[in-house]
Amino acid sequence: MLFYPNYKKEDEMGQQVYIFDTTLRDGEQVPGCKLNTKEKLELALKLEALGVDIIEAGFPISSPGDFESVEQIAKAVKNATVCGLSRAVQKDIEVAAQALKYARRPRIHTGIGTSDYHIKAKFNATQDEILTRAVQAVKLARNFTDDVEFYAEDAGRTENGYLARVIEAVIAAGATVVNIPDTTGYCLPHQYGEKIAYLKNNVPNIDKAVISCHCHNDLGLATANAIAGVINGARQIECTINGLGERAGNTSLEEVVMILQQHKDLGFYTQVQTQQLNPISREVSDVMRMPVQPNKAIVGANAFSHSSGIHQDGFLKDAQTYEIINPEEVGAEGSKIVLTARSGRSALAHRFQKLGYQYNRNDIDILYQSFLQVADRKKEVEESDLHAMAKAYTPEPAMA
Repeated sequence: MLFYPNYKKEDEMGQQVYIFDTTLRDGEQVPGCKLNTKEKLELALKLEALGVDIIEAGFPISSPGDFESVEQIAKAVKNATVCGLSRAVQKDIEVAAQALKYARRPRIHTGIGTSDYHIKAKFNATQDEILTRAVQAVKLARNFTDDVEFYAEDAGRTENGYLARVIEAVIAAGATVVNIPDTTGYCLPHQYGEKIAYLKNNVPNIDKAVISCHCHNDLGLATANAIAGVINGARQIECTINGLGERAGNTSLEEVVMILQQHKDLGFYTQVQTQQLNPISREVSDVMRMPVQPNKAIVGANAFSHSSGIHQDGFLKDAQTYEIINPEEVGAEGSKIVLTARSGRSALAHRFQKLGYQYNRNDIDILYQSFLQVADRKKEVEESDLHAMAKAYTPEPAMA
């Protein structure tokens, strides 16, 4: 079951959920999506204008190019926190600090795997040894910045008792944000929510840090898990534009932002300027050469398209019958009535009217038969087809 604690409202809008965008780090790990420094810098400025709170600019030690990108972004970004990733390794942390030295709000994001899969197979270590390395990493990072985020990699498959021990220790060492990643996308929403609730209830110093959700989409549950995390006490979501990321991707920024905006009863809000969601989605898609699937929520080409006759009729009578979001609210070009063999007379009449033709019900009944013949031959009936039908049709003269 999910837990719904009664949080004290911070202001009239509710409690803020901080948006941590990792498009430039985790999103760039998608094969074929590598960005150069100029491209990263341009996107970072667009992300800042979008209203994200934290921009994870890269993994500085991974390459000279990534170091330069983080450094340039740190110089250019004025309002958002700029974050650099590191492992729980001294050199990683020192290089991240060097790349972030010009940032107005720098954050070092360091951490280590905490599940038995990582402890035994990846590190050949013990739980106590991993805990010690985690604490040492946070303490070192705090020498360079007051804002240190710790990630417990594969927290989704980490036993809750041990995870709580690690989180308590790193907060005591100075971590200001604790990231609870479902690295493999394994958790069900109620499991991830209960994990966050367990930490809220069993880590004595948890009030001294922000809990962050970093969920992967291997089972298609990244967005649902992130929202379950917020409901149970997390106040930061790590996400990417278009849901880009390792393997099946990360939590989609546009999805979690609009879920929180639509469900105001949850009592949360973000600073994201939602009218920019579709424009930045297209830009990221173009720069990273990664098409957005047409049926993608919020930003897909078909997100506001209607082709079923039943849907079209209801939509034309009242848009809210089939649209819970106004397209303009997310910067989309508007709703679309797509004419197919499944479309009805209402949609046909609407499209003819938009093209300037004035037909009565009898005209539409006759034209509809011609329309169906075209629609059965084509996947979509286009404007040129409608003009051809109109040209071939002669309305009966009105009765005197």
